Amino acid sequence: MDIVLQIMLFMVIGAAIGFIGGILGIGGGLLAIPLLVLLQNMDQQLAQGTALIMVLPAVILTIRKYNQYARIDRGSAIAGAASASLFTWIGAFFALSLPSSTLRLIYAMFVLAVALYYFQQSAALRRRRAPATKQAADYPRWIFAVVGVLAGLAGGIFGVGGSVIAVPVLTRFLKLSQFNAQALGLTMVLPGLMVALLTYASHGQVDWSIGIPMALGSICLVPVGVRLAHGMPEPRLKLIFACMLLLIMVLLLLKI
Repeated sequence: MDIVLQIMLFMVIGAAIGFIGGILGIGGGLLAIPLLVLLQNMDQQLAQGTALIMVLPAVILTIRKYNQYARIDRGSAIAGAASASLFTWIGAFFALSLPSSTLRLIYAMFVLAVALYYFQQSAALRRRRAPATKQAADYPRWIFAVVGVLAGLAGGIFGVGGSVIAVPVLTRFLKLSQFNAQALGLTMVLPGLMVALLTYASHGQVDWSIGIPMALGSICLVPVGVRLAHGMPEPRLKLIFACMLLLIMVLLLLKI
């Protein structure tokens, strides 16, 4: 493929993923990885490392936009980010030691479990009035450090996905709203994403020629996605999240 056409193609793909990531608060990496595996025939580790290039600037922009709508509690975010950074590094080294097909299967099962959880949550919210929500400031900081451990491991093993673990924990157990949980979850995993990118890059598992155009495209539509997420009813947001994760799992399993 001509280099100019390739750059344009991956910028368009990145823009679409950035839009979806802005709505769902996941940075778009979960969708980028199976697309790279299918479209470019990448090994799972290389796809995860390349997706991190796109995810990092998109997450930074998404956090900024989320914070404009609902202020993120800095103390909670810092506590979660500190533990997430360390455990992201541990998870990344574990992932790089696995066969690509094994990692892809584990990834698909992880995504399926999260999708089923969100389907259940969406149905439950439609059957009853939405429960009262709390704020991050209502809890001691060490709780967010524990959440950061779980998010960091997921982010390191799967390249992305730390916020996919953090958000259900923050909504289910700490009773944060979906929107606030997505904002805080992304903020917690941001330093870990940097650690993961450096770790994957140091092992040669990054394709910059694809990742950079995707990153440029992604940041164009992230603000639009965040704006839509802010005005969307929570049950619908959870349902969209679950459907997207289910699609991701199917795309991954097609390659196994």
